[in-house]
Amino acid sequence: MTEALIFDALRTPRGRGKSTGSIHEVTPVRLASQVLREIVHRNVPNAAQVEDVALGCVSAAGEQGGLIARSALFHADLPNATAALHVNRFCGSALEAVNIIAAKVISGEIALGIGGGVESMSRVPLGADGGPWSMDPEIAFKARYIPQGISADLIATRYGFSRQACDEFACESHRRAASAWREGRFERSIIPVTDILDQVMLTRDELVRETSDLETMAALRPAFESMGRDGGFDAVAFQKYPELAAIQHVHHAGNSSGIADGASAVLIGTARAGHQSGLKPRARIRAMASVGSEPTIMLTAPELAAKKALAIAKLSKSDIDLWEVNEAFASVVLRFAQAMELPLDEINVNGGAIAMGHPTGATGAMLVGTVLDELERRGKSLGLVTLCVGGGMGVATIIERLG
Repeated sequence: MTEALIFDALRTPRGRGKSTGSIHEVTPVRLASQVLREIVHRNVPNAAQVEDVALGCVSAAGEQGGLIARSALFHADLPNATAALHVNRFCGSALEAVNIIAAKVISGEIALGIGGGVESMSRVPLGADGGPWSMDPEIAFKARYIPQGISADLIATRYGFSRQACDEFACESHRRAASAWREGRFERSIIPVTDILDQVMLTRDELVRETSDLETMAALRPAFESMGRDGGFDAVAFQKYPELAAIQHVHHAGNSSGIADGASAVLIGTARAGHQSGLKPRARIRAMASVGSEPTIMLTAPELAAKKALAIAKLSKSDIDLWEVNEAFASVVLRFAQAMELPLDEINVNGGAIAMGHPTGATGAMLVGTVLDELERRGKSLGLVTLCVGGGMGVATIIERLG
């Protein structure tokens, strides 16, 4: 069977996902096209070799709608013959896009493609595309829908993670991310974001706060307490988990992922395609997995996706050197570590979305580049990337460093 090889992985820095963010003025299509143009420019002498591009995008509405991947190809001046695909698996979209391109390579459908994602949360707010899961009472009732933040609080309550434990994890995420930036660990994968005059607007992740501490975190009010107790969503959770006496609302803006803008791209292909372009593969994809899980607690599926990927690759957790688990909320990663019986010093060693932000449609492919860079820096072999997904799903990918 043909192997899916990773030749490169690039991303933009993450900008603050508000109108005051440094790259708010950059349209989503321009964000995506910049990273696509650069990954092709650096690696592929003949752009016609790139046969397909899959981009994750969660809120595919307005200027992020209409199959934004195809628009981004036009803006990046890639050939008309290159196909394009929009992928939406909520927060797992970009990793799913990577997996789809890898599967196309493995199957023989294409020899070279790009998987990645884009999200401009400052311009197209999360939820702008609507959807029956949260808006149709019949569907919401069947799924016992509650907002994700309350699901995160439900995880913390059910599995015993205190407010202080979540805050400590968040502070550590900022510390690790700040240290990684100081030491230049992201330099290989970052491209600057420019405006229409090609003036540089942002060169590093905008949300990292090196001075974050427990005192600062303690001053922040729980973000989902009123929504849960006064809005009735706690009562919905109790219908699914009647053994709980109450939900401890421990999450707030400081220990939840930051709203962000950004784009990402991973170049994947066959050994032959790499040889034709003079490329040396950096990694191979060993396994991919996606799963569904209980939709009320919603955010516990990374454990299931990781175990499925390990089984497909015929690996055990002890074989994995580094883990990247998207920091949607602090309790998500704490539960993953607890369930998998892993030390936190092997997970998100350079910080995560709590510190750097979570541009939902782009994050998964960003994590592929992050773990690959760190495997190379440490001379290690195997990394596993996984994300929780709204509606009760999870996605995971295992990569093996080459060279």
